Amino acid sequence: MHGFRRADGLFDIEGHLEDTKTYPFANLDRGTIQPGEALHGMWIRLTVDEDLVIMACEAVTDSSPYAICPQVAPNFAALEGVRIGPGFTRAVKERVGGVHGCTHLREMLAQMATVAFQTIYPVRRKREMDDPKAAEAARNRMIGTCFAYAPDSPVVTERWGKAEPG
Repeated sequence: MHGFRRADGLFDIEGHLEDTKTYPFANLDRGTIQPGEALHGMWIRLTVDEDLVIMACEAVTDSSPYAICPQVAPNFAALEGVRIGPGFTRAVKERVGGVHGCTHLREMLAQMATVAFQTIYPVRRKREMDDPKAAEAARNRMIGTCFAYAPDSPVVTERWGKAEPG
């Protein structure tokens, strides 16, 4: 997975899944899948803004176990407008869950959300350094979200001083 800043200020987050085996095996639709040949070959690109709102989503299935699998890729455009943050997984399931999506493409989105956050973080951090309100919002958003951001962790203390539990 990779994140890129575009010339227009948006960000592209790209995910790729390739599933191969070291041995031949039978497939009902494709016959024998040879060693190194992809059973699954899938791509997703999320275009997001600085607030992690999905502006566009494109999915492509180059290789799949069944001939009909690529037909579901256009459904992932339904993620446009979804914000990566609390409730993201639920929103993904509502739009491309079950028969409206693909398990493999859908599961890549969780890791892509992390890549999106990490790609955009330096841009947001710069904004926080220039805007005290943005810095306070970031502090409130981050504290308690993981081990490193525990209210009493050295990371929090160094960055923001002693945090009030809450």
